[in-house]
Amino acid sequence: MPNHLANQTSPYLLQHAHNPVEWYPWNSEALQRAQMEDKPIFLSIGYAACHWCHVMEKESFEDAKIAAVLNENFICIKVDREERPDLDHIYMTAVQLLTGSGGWPMSVFLTPDLKPFYGGTYFPPVKSHGVPAFGEILRTINHLWRNERENLLRVSDKLQQRLVDEASWNPAGGEVFDSTSLTLATANLESRYDWAQGGWGPAPKFPQPMAIEYLLLQAERGDQQALKMAIHALEAMQSGGMYDVVGGGFHRYSTDARWLVPHFEKMLYDNALLARAYLHAWLLTGQDSFRRTVEQTLNFVLREMTHPLGGFFSSLDADSEDQEGIFYLWTQAELRGLFPTQPTWELLNAVYFISESGNFEGKIILQRQESISSLADKLGTTEEHCVLELNKIHQTLLQARSVRTRPLTDDKVLTSWNALMLQTLAEAARYLDRTDYLAAAQKNADFLLNNLQHAGYLLRSWRNGQAHQNAYLEDHAALIIALLELYQSDSDPRWFQSAKHLFTRMDADYKDPLGGFFDTPVTETSLLVRPKALQDNATPSGNALAAYATLLLAAYEGRGDLYQQVQKTLDSISYPAFRYPLAFAEWLKSLDYLLGPQKQVAILVPTGAFSSVLTKSLWVAFRPRLVSATSTYPLSKDGPELLQYRPVVNHLPTAYVCFGQTCLVPTTDPEEFTRQLAAKKPANAD
Repeated sequence: MPNHLANQTSPYLLQHAHNPVEWYPWNSEALQRAQMEDKPIFLSIGYAACHWCHVMEKESFEDAKIAAVLNENFICIKVDREERPDLDHIYMTAVQLLTGSGGWPMSVFLTPDLKPFYGGTYFPPVKSHGVPAFGEILRTINHLWRNERENLLRVSDKLQQRLVDEASWNPAGGEVFDSTSLTLATANLESRYDWAQGGWGPAPKFPQPMAIEYLLLQAERGDQQALKMAIHALEAMQSGGMYDVVGGGFHRYSTDARWLVPHFEKMLYDNALLARAYLHAWLLTGQDSFRRTVEQTLNFVLREMTHPLGGFFSSLDADSEDQEGIFYLWTQAELRGLFPTQPTWELLNAVYFISESGNFEGKIILQRQESISSLADKLGTTEEHCVLELNKIHQTLLQARSVRTRPLTDDKVLTSWNALMLQTLAEAARYLDRTDYLAAAQKNADFLLNNLQHAGYLLRSWRNGQAHQNAYLEDHAALIIALLELYQSDSDPRWFQSAKHLFTRMDADYKDPLGGFFDTPVTETSLLVRPKALQDNATPSGNALAAYATLLLAAYEGRGDLYQQVQKTLDSISYPAFRYPLAFAEWLKSLDYLLGPQKQVAILVPTGAFSSVLTKSLWVAFRPRLVSATSTYPLSKDGPELLQYRPVVNHLPTAYVCFGQTCLVPTTDPEEFTRQLAAKKPANAD
C-alpha cells in the first residue's frame, strides 16, 4: 500500500515515509476515509529528536506483519507534535486522563469522528514490564471495534466530555493578588527545591528556566532566598552533563538527579529560554561563568542551528550511529591521546576527574566537579588562566568531535521557537554589546516576517522554502514579545509596527470573549475541541505569553483597557499560579509586571546626534518591568504612543522616564538619567 508522507516537509514525517505502514498526514483525505470505511484511526504523534520514537519505528512501524495489521484495520495518521501542538495537546490530555501519564511517541486510537478511546506512549513489540505487545493491542482493539463497539464508544464519549471541560476556562472564582502572593509562590518553589543537587523534584530533572526567571524577578526586588535558589540551580546545570561543555548548548533534560546523564537531544526552545535566564542572572550577580554560558550557548545556536537565510532549526537528534548520545561521549584513551602533555592532562583531569571506567556505561560524560575559583586556588593560578586553558581544551575536543557522525538536524523553522531565540538574542545584543547577536536577531526577524507570513496571516512552520500551517496563539504572542525586544535593541520602527499588526490579528482570531485566548484560530474547524492550554510545559503556554505581550503593548501605547483585560485574566489564574508555580511560571512574570513598578523610557535624539550616551546607562543592569523606545527627532508617525508629544531639551538627546501616567522631569544628563532609572516610585514628577 502507498505511504502518503513523501511530499511532507516535516523531517519527522519524512523519516516514516518509507515505512510499510500506510501513513497519512493529518488531512481531510485521511479523516474522510476513516468515515467512509468505518475504521478507527491510529494516531501516532512524535518528533524528530525523540529517541523512543525512533525505537518504536524500528521495532514496529518497519515490521511488515505489524504494518499489515495496521493497514487492514486502521486508518494510520502520523503527526509531528512540533508542527501541530493543537493535536498534541488534545490527545496528550486524553492519554493522561486514560493512563495518568504521557510522553512520546504518543499512540492514540480514535473513532472516525476523532474521539479517543484508548492510548498510551511507547508500546514494545513483545510484552515487557507489564506493557502489552503492540501487535496484541492492535488485535484486541480490532476485535472490540468489530464486536463490542458500544463499550469503546461509551469510553470515547466520556473522554470527549472531559476534553471539553479541560478546554473550557471560566474566569470567575479567582482571587486578587498582591506582593504577598509572590511570596507564596516563592515559598512553594522553595518547598520542592533540591538543595543537594539543584533543581526541582527527583529524576528525571527538567531545567525549569521559566521558574528560574521568576526567581530572578523576585531577586531584583530584593528577595535573597529567591536569588540563592536561582544561582544554585544555574550553577548545577552549567557544570556539564546536561550542558555540553565542549560545544555549548543544553540537552533536553537530565535522566538522573545530579544533571550528569542527559536525554541527549538539543532543542531550540531550551537553549533560548536557558540562555536568557543565564543572561539575567549575570546582570544581577556579575558572575562571569553565567556570561560565558550565555555566549557559548548562543554561539552554538548560531554555529549549528541556523539556516543561511536566518531562521533557527528546531533540534538536534539524540541519536547517531543508532546509539543515543554517542556523539558526546569519550573514553579515557581518546582523551589521553588528544592531550599527551602532562600539564594539560592534569588540568583536564582536575576539572573532570577522568577515570578508565568512566561515569556512564563505560564512557565519560564531561561534568565539572568544582568551580573555576576553587580549581584556580588548588592549582595556584588565576581564574582567568584556568578559563583560557579550558577554552583551549574544549576547542581541541570540539575539533576532534567534528569528525564523528553528527546527530541529524530537524531543520524545520518554527515561528514560536524562533521567536523565543530572537528575544534572547535581542536582549543579549544590547546587554553584552554584541553586534553579531544584533545582526543575527535582525536577520531572523526579517526571515520570519518575510517567509512565515502570507496575505497578512502568520504561519507556523517553514522548511526548504515552503511555509505552511496556520500559526497558533503561541506563535503570535511569542513573536510580538520578540519584536518588541528587538525594537528596544534596534530602534527601527518596523519592528514595533510588525508587533502591533500581529497583536491586532491575535486579538481578532484567537480571543475568547469569556477571557484569555484560544490556542487555534477561529478558522480551524477540524478539531475535536478548540484547545485552550493554560499550564506551561517545556515552552510557555500561549495564554501566558499573550498576557505578557498584551502588557508590553499596553505600555507602549498607553492602553489602559488592555491592562484591565490582562488584570481580569490574571485574577482568574492567580490561585493555581501561586500554589503550583512550576506549572504557571510564565504567568507569574505577568503577575509580577502588574504589581510594578512599571517604567516606560522614551529617548529622543536630534538628527545628527548620538544616543549612546543615554542608552548605555539603560542597559547596564537588569531592568524588568521596563519598556523603552528610541527615535530620532523630529519623530516619524511609525513609533509608539510612548514617543509622541515629547520634545528634545536644548537640542540634546533627551530621556523621559515615566511610571504609567506620571513622568519625571526630562533629562539630558546621563547621571541624572541613571538616578531616575534606579527610582522605585515617582519622585520629582513634572
